[in-house]
Amino acid sequence: MTDVTILHNPRCSKSRATLELLAARGIRPRVFEYLRTPPDRDEVERILGMLGIGPRELMRRDEPAYRDLGLDNPQLDRSELLAALVANPGLIQRPIVIANGKAAIGRPPEAVLGIL
Repeated sequence: MTDVTILHNPRCSKSRATLELLAARGIRPRVFEYLRTPPDRDEVERILGMLGIGPRELMRRDEPAYRDLGLDNPQLDRSELLAALVANPGLIQRPIVIANGKAAIGRPPEAVLGIL
């Protein structure tokens, strides 16, 4: 199998469950704690491309930063939304598993099985 990477937040129950799901299948992914080392703009773009979604769909809309930054404003363009994700990595949905040139958000954790 191709290398597997997980964008992981150890404080997130879905992220921990996804990591456990992978381990139960004998998969030892590279664990990328994206809150400690946030992805840059190019990496966020790459992930969006693999997911086949736009920046707003990657955002955690229940985060205070989403409201505080006015990210629900439909006038914001892609560049502005990407900048918000890069500057505020806590807005990024989690976990994200990357494997075989594809990505999936582990909500629910089993959603990542389709790319393995």
